[in-house]
Amino acid sequence: MKGLVSSRKRVAGLIVIIVLLSLLGWRVFRGSEQEPQLQTAQVERGTIVSSIAATGQILVSNINTITSQASGTVKEVYVSDGETVQAGQKIAEITLDLEGAQSQSQAYASYLSAKNSLESAKASQFSLQADMFSAWDDFKELAQSDSYDTPEERILPQFHISEAQWLASEAKYKNQQSVIAQTQATLGSAWLSYQRSSANITAPSMGTLTGLTIAPGMQVGSSDASSGNRLSQRVAAIVTEGKPLATFQVSEIDVSSVKPGQQATITLDSIPDKTFTGEVVSVDKIGSVSSGVTNYPVIIRFDTSAEQLLPNMTASANIIIERKTDVLIVPSSAVQSQAGQSAVRVLRNAQGQSVTVETGISSDTQTEILSGVTEGETVITGTESVSDQSSQGSSPFGGFGAGSFGGGARFVR
Repeated sequence: MKGLVSSRKRVAGLIVIIVLLSLLGWRVFRGSEQEPQLQTAQVERGTIVSSIAATGQILVSNINTITSQASGTVKEVYVSDGETVQAGQKIAEITLDLEGAQSQSQAYASYLSAKNSLESAKASQFSLQADMFSAWDDFKELAQSDSYDTPEERILPQFHISEAQWLASEAKYKNQQSVIAQTQATLGSAWLSYQRSSANITAPSMGTLTGLTIAPGMQVGSSDASSGNRLSQRVAAIVTEGKPLATFQVSEIDVSSVKPGQQATITLDSIPDKTFTGEVVSVDKIGSVSSGVTNYPVIIRFDTSAEQLLPNMTASANIIIERKTDVLIVPSSAVQSQAGQSAVRVLRNAQGQSVTVETGISSDTQTEILSGVTEGETVITGTESVSDQSSQGSSPFGGFGAGSFGGGARFVR
């Protein structure tokens, strides 16, 4: 009986050993089948573009908005969408209500006052000019007379008083020119205010009318309840010829590389199927700080326009810093940093060998190689593991992988 039990124990132990060896063998065999694969690429000769990415928005898209501060009822609309209008052409006419008529009268009174101020300033300029010439004649006559011919005579008070009167009259005349410029600006502002409150709405420039928002019989005009100021109501827009502008924010790390004249590609989320080109026209080197981050505005002018481009649309730009052709390039994933130097792993005699290289410019995916490798060589860009990690984690023998037994690697391009 004891011999039978002992025999059964030996059989059971043998079965356990066979099972363990079978599982271990299966793991080794499976590991050899699922060995990691090296991803490789060839050193090629081609073109590489170094660029800076930036985000921003459309500033100007050649659309002039027509607004009005008039209050009342739309009497007549003289144009329609898609029609070409001239600068100053009548767009619509409004029958003003009491508030609108009062606002227009006040604006017109301000315009007339500014006009009178300009005429008075011009008249004063003529008077000051006459005083300047008179003072100059008096001083010239005194300076050329025999009474003030010597240096001693020219230091007398009478001589200096005449000279000072001439210089003072000249300064008043020149200052009056600034006064006239100021009154001209005031007149222009007063005229624009009168136009905004006028019953007649006119086109500010030549172009194609679009987005007309008023119709006969429609009530227009309102005031801000808190301030009492008249609010501008959008009437329509005029599309003019020209190239749109966009502003982009560039980081403090990249701004030193951006210069006017550089080319750029521009994309918009609202127009996903089209890429625009443009040129950097200005770089703001002052910048602004927001939430501790410094950005510098860069203005880019589009090379072409499109009807879909509208003000304030979000845009993304790639500003081209440098472009090189016929140079050696490798995927950027192949380049590693070792002890402050750049290196790549090159496949030579079926073995990976680390080679120090000198790099040039880089793009989002490629890096220029100046020296260290030659065209046609194979470089290692990464390792792809095809093992089933989830099954390894659930196996009680997960610690015995192919790597533990020195499993090799296959090369995949």
